[in-house]
Amino acid sequence: MTGATAPLQVEPLSAAAFEPFGDLIAPAAARDAFAVNAGSATRFDDLATIEVGAAGGRPRLGIFRAAPRPLPFTVALLERHPLGSQAFVPLDPRLRYVVVVAASPQQQPRAFLAGGGQGINYRPGVWHHPLIALDGGDFLVLDRGGPGSNCDEVALATRWTIDPR
Repeated sequence: MTGATAPLQVEPLSAAAFEPFGDLIAPAAARDAFAVNAGSATRFDDLATIEVGAAGGRPRLGIFRAAPRPLPFTVALLERHPLGSQAFVPLDPRLRYVVVVAASPQQQPRAFLAGGGQGINYRPGVWHHPLIALDGGDFLVLDRGGPGSNCDEVALATRWTIDPR
């Protein structure tokens, strides 16, 4: 199907739906929550499994400033990071973005609409599309720094169109 285009439905992002690909990062998804700072704050722990130590890796914290991507949007490639996980957390809870993931480049991807401050963490090796921010804004990113090649990219035989209208 080289050059073919197919529609890709966008589904709501939930911890259960995203579990095969990684973790939902949101207070509702916390495995543990407790009061801190003399009760003036709540700490939500274990929101994601961060894996960055392979092949001498180290945690790398950064900010991605994403330009808004208009719809319809064509998904023509996927990438993966075989040596580490990659987490994205919007710094503005109003920011919406689409998360596209697939079991492999040969299989139909899934698309999730994230919003309301939801972040995501891709497991190592999970095929995904680079950030698709519907609203421009900043994302806190936690991924792997260090030696070794940690980004594989592939063009898709079938292009997928996201157009929720």
